[in-house]
Amino acid sequence: MEFTAINEESKVYPGEYLLHVPSKTVVVCGAFLRSEYKIKALKNGQLITEHMSNFQKIKMSSKEKRERTYRSCGGCKRR
Repeated sequence: MEFTAINEESKVYPGEYLLHVPSKTVVVCGAFLRSEYKIKALKNGQLITEHMSNFQKIKMSSKEKRERTYRSCGGCKRR
């Protein structure tokens, strides 16, 4: 898992997971305000708006993604 800094050219999408550097927690992006250099994110049930330098993108390899996914039992699909 790698963390990359967010700058003016970066693409950040709503619903994407980001690392909030000051609190060292993973947050969900709500809006990327490029003109104001701010990001709105959901952190522990609170909406925060901070400068984009306080966030980093989370980059995972395809192998890490496969290891972190899980499958349901499939019992509901058969009904």
